[in-house]
Amino acid sequence: MRFFNVHAGVAGYTRKPEGWHKGTSGGKPINNVDLPDQLLLRWQSLVEPQAYKISIRIPQWVRDEMVTPKRVYCRSSKEWMNDYRFAITLGMAPGGIVKVWVGGPCLSFKEVGRYQAKVEPLGPNQDGKGLFYRAPNSAAQAWIDQHGIPYGSW
Repeated sequence: MRFFNVHAGVAGYTRKPEGWHKGTSGGKPINNVDLPDQLLLRWQSLVEPQAYKISIRIPQWVRDEMVTPKRVYCRSSKEWMNDYRFAITLGMAPGGIVKVWVGGPCLSFKEVGRYQAKVEPLGPNQDGKGLFYRAPNSAAQAWIDQHGIPYGSW
């Protein structure tokens, strides 16, 4: 079974461009299916005029983690419960860096891995729908010009 054009997400910004913000906000739920063997990811950088692509294999330990209940105190419900890590989160950063985490609402996120994507040679416009790179707005570009892009922090 394959799912194409599964897209959703938000550009995470915490007023600190270095490092990662992980969580599940802006996600795209795909319910009642098995975890795939691999994830094929293609995205357009928000600060670079290029697209990236990568294929990420899901390790067996992640599958095991997702079906193993953990006894945890859930702060939102204020009770002890058995919970599962059921969410896969992908973080994409300039330079083609991708991080993958597995987690759940009451359990912390565990890092699955850090990966380096390749530049998509066809660029951002592959679907003929007029999608193209939009440069950052003037305020964002001024910030980038002054501070640079913190490539090494991801």
